[in-house]
Amino acid sequence: MSSNTIGCAARSRLSVDFSLRPSRRRWQLAHAALLSLLSGAALAAESMDHSHHTEAADSVELAPMVITGVAQQSPLTVVTDPKIPRQPMPASDGADYLKTIPGFSAVRNGGVNGDPVFRGMFGSRLKLLSNGGEMLGACPNRMDSPSSYISPDTFDKLTVIKGPQTVLWGPGASAATVLFEREPEQFSEPDYRINGSLLTGSNGRFDRNLDAAAGSEQGYARLMANSSQADDYADGNGDTVPSRYDKWNTDVALGWTPDADTLVELTAGRGDGYARYAGRGMDGSQFQRESLGLRFEKTNIGETFYGLEAQVYYNYADHIMDNYSLRSPGGMMPNPTLSRVDRRTLGGRLVGTWQWTDVELKAGVDAQRSEHRKVMDPTKAVNQMVLAAGSAALPWVPDAMLHSYGLFGELTWDITDTQKVVSGVRVDLHEAEDQREFFNSHDPSSMPMVKRNWDNPTAGETRRDTLYSGFVRYEEELASLPATWYAGLGHAERFPDYWELFVSNPGPVGTVQPFDSVRPEKTTQLDVGLQYAKGPLEAWVSAYAGVVEDYILFSYVPGVMANMIRAEVSNIDATIAGAEMGASYRFTSNWKGDASVAYAWGENRSDDRAMPQIPPLEGRLGLTYERDNWSTSGLWRVVASQGRVAENQGTVVGKDFDESSGFGVLAVNGAYRLNENFKLSAGVDNLLDKNYSEHLNLAGSAGFADYGLDATSRVNEPGRTYWARVDMSF
Repeated sequence: MSSNTIGCAARSRLSVDFSLRPSRRRWQLAHAALLSLLSGAALAAESMDHSHHTEAADSVELAPMVITGVAQQSPLTVVTDPKIPRQPMPASDGADYLKTIPGFSAVRNGGVNGDPVFRGMFGSRLKLLSNGGEMLGACPNRMDSPSSYISPDTFDKLTVIKGPQTVLWGPGASAATVLFEREPEQFSEPDYRINGSLLTGSNGRFDRNLDAAAGSEQGYARLMANSSQADDYADGNGDTVPSRYDKWNTDVALGWTPDADTLVELTAGRGDGYARYAGRGMDGSQFQRESLGLRFEKTNIGETFYGLEAQVYYNYADHIMDNYSLRSPGGMMPNPTLSRVDRRTLGGRLVGTWQWTDVELKAGVDAQRSEHRKVMDPTKAVNQMVLAAGSAALPWVPDAMLHSYGLFGELTWDITDTQKVVSGVRVDLHEAEDQREFFNSHDPSSMPMVKRNWDNPTAGETRRDTLYSGFVRYEEELASLPATWYAGLGHAERFPDYWELFVSNPGPVGTVQPFDSVRPEKTTQLDVGLQYAKGPLEAWVSAYAGVVEDYILFSYVPGVMANMIRAEVSNIDATIAGAEMGASYRFTSNWKGDASVAYAWGENRSDDRAMPQIPPLEGRLGLTYERDNWSTSGLWRVVASQGRVAENQGTVVGKDFDESSGFGVLAVNGAYRLNENFKLSAGVDNLLDKNYSEHLNLAGSAGFADYGLDATSRVNEPGRTYWARVDMSF
């Protein structure tokens, strides 16, 4: 079936083994009550005497600014605080926030839950971790991409490491490693803190975020709760685009710090929501998340063996997609239909740190186990979509099991005060077990060809691969300039992920099946760059060039979307290149300008054509005025047209279906700090109400034809959008 049409799970109340599940409704009520109670507590705290707060707490102030772009701070690394308001409108998911970093874009899903793309690379080529664990989605079409389970406001730090230039965080990160992190609380005496924000905007947008912690020198408790909701938005022509959503998350952390060098932290969390999509044949009616984590950190152990880190995590996604809860059934699915899948991921890592005079070594092991299941009608074998009526009685059936076991080491050698070499190597054993008894594919003997169920020739088989990755990078601070330059060569071998092994459309029995035929992807890439800072000018550039052997490509037969035929995967050889660069200049103590540009290019060497799903050239120009407790800024985002496309090729989420036009959109914002506890910010996105669409996007779904959408046109972005936000800190 079309990747825009296949469903992913059901709103039935089936039991889930090992699930942390009280009633979904009770969780929602408890979450709403928690937000209300904490809001009241925070406002009441404003009038309290804060003399008992520590000096560190008293020094915290809310900066009067809104982020319009994030610059690179050190070689290959970008670090930012995801709690700071940003423009366009503050993000509701991880992909939305990553778009403020040059080089990132997203396959758009409408209002929420886009899938991040970096330098034209998508999916598991991006290692995306939240609080050290990997949250893998369950939907066969990545409707619930890993970033959709991330609410940026609940994290303290966002770190992006570009290219295959680290081996510490798991296998396969050929494009980049993305870390959303929560830092341990630190209290020198019994104390508390409360941070929160409220946001309102056009199209019914309303967000609430609260982050509270209390503790002492011996430990702490932290609670994070947030919700985000919005109605369908209107594009620049004033036409309604189906895009409404509602999502919430609650997380807790309990930390024990018996001394300054020891941390034991237990975390638990849960979330859920729904979203409807103009570019898909079904909507997401459940995005249920359950998370558990335990980590141990010990530093200053000895002169050589400095520290030890250990972590285990459990993440569970229960995803439902249907055609009736957020739209009316019709077209090729006239009856209320649903699809339900889940994915349970268990992982851990153990890392030691050794330090000598000029050398530091981090080495360890990691492992991950991931199980994927679906609700199935036994009378229809592998048909993933089922009628809503009676779905509660259907069983869970596993279809895939994946394991990985890794051994890694990363060494930093300070040759001199100005020269450094960083290198690393890792080896990974991967296993994938095909648990499907049947698969669904076309019968070439029938005219026209129809889908039927085939016995799976690889049922019960396990494939194993041992893969290697590594890098070496040289960094130097130049004596003649206040600048640092670097050059790094990296190699990453990536095992095919769930979507590439189990979701693509297989051929009939007797033909080569993707589970057997898809080879691991191998990327070798050179990264170079320069970081400059002197006086009022700061500038940076980061460029790359690489070759990808056995790049895993999704291809669609012409007309496949309309005829509901799934994509096929194959291996090709590719060449990639591009760059990101940026600069900021402080004209006066009040005025500051900044600019950035990002370009990505890819060539399919096997077929002598362009690579698909490559974002076009993009530039950002910003101007900010800051004075005392207030600031105002403007952002002009300019995107070029994209003429290098590979029609009917792409990813499991989307494909190139046409060239795209360029556009430019203007946004303005202002922020004012009332006092050390409160800050106000407001903005207008798409100030000129331009009608436009992104190149990386989905085509309109035929199920929303009454909204003027069709399967040949991209979904338009929001028109003029107003928003306002208040941040508080106690």
